[in-house]
Amino acid sequence: MMKPDNPGPADFFEDTRLDPVQTATGGKAAAVAKKKAGFYLSLDLLERFNRKFFELKLAGSPIENKSALVEAALQYALNDLDQGENSRLLRGLNS
Repeated sequence: MMKPDNPGPADFFEDTRLDPVQTATGGKAAAVAKKKAGFYLSLDLLERFNRKFFELKLAGSPIENKSALVEAALQYALNDLDQGENSRLLRGLNS
C-alpha cells in the first residue's frame, strides 16, 4: 500500500490558494486569479463601507461579499482616473 504524500503545513503566503467563492459553490464560479491585499483605512471610512455593504445586502443587492464591493469600487475609481483631466476623482484630489 502506498503512503499518501504529505503536503506539509499550509503556506499562508503561497500564490495559489483556494478561492472561497469557488470552493463554496463547488467550483461553479469562474476561476479568477486573486491575491490578498492590505490597506489602512480611516475608521470613519471603514464604518461607512461596512454600513453600506449591509444596507445593500438588506436591499437585496446581488453583491456577493465585501471583496466584490471593494473590487467594483476600485474598478469604478480607476476607470474614472483613466479619463485624465476629465476625471472627477482626480479633480477632487487636486482641490
